[in-house]
Amino acid sequence: MFKEVKTAQVAAFFLAKAPGHRMPHLKLMKLLYLADRESMRETGYPMSWDRLVSMPHGPVLSTTLNLINGYVEPSPGGWEDWVADKEDHQVSLRREVTTDDLDELSPVEIDILGRVWQRFGEMGAWEIRNWTHDHCAEWEDPNGSSRVIPYEKLAMAVGYDEKVAHEIAADIREQERLDQLFATR
Repeated sequence: MFKEVKTAQVAAFFLAKAPGHRMPHLKLMKLLYLADRESMRETGYPMSWDRLVSMPHGPVLSTTLNLINGYVEPSPGGWEDWVADKEDHQVSLRREVTTDDLDELSPVEIDILGRVWQRFGEMGAWEIRNWTHDHCAEWEDPNGSSRVIPYEKLAMAVGYDEKVAHEIAADIREQERLDQLFATR
């Protein structure tokens, strides 16, 4: 089940490191995707728990993209508390943050985010977009549409064998089912 506050804090982490605390929304989306991808590689779980999709400009987090574009209403304390509305294809940090403010993120996740920033933070929006096309085996050109990226496919792309990838995906589905079950009570 999508974790909006946590995803907003991941976005805040990256925006806090960017010059002027702002960046193109395309770049932020790629950093968020790559953070989930690296989290899957390292822990077997995503950070955002968002729906992963292939789109013409590469892999994205579906609900997060809808939040950036203003297509869905943010939850209280969620996206809007951390990230300012998109303007001229740029997003910015709504307020100053420190690592201590990012209370939804574990030390392991903060470490992962630091490595993602170190690897990709200097890239421009189109450079990182092209990198995801060339290096994210789970992405397939959807020919102008979108296509879901199953967690099994992502797990195999980051190095898990097929059996383990299926176990990881089954565990993620079970966690999502339990989250929904308890969220409806």
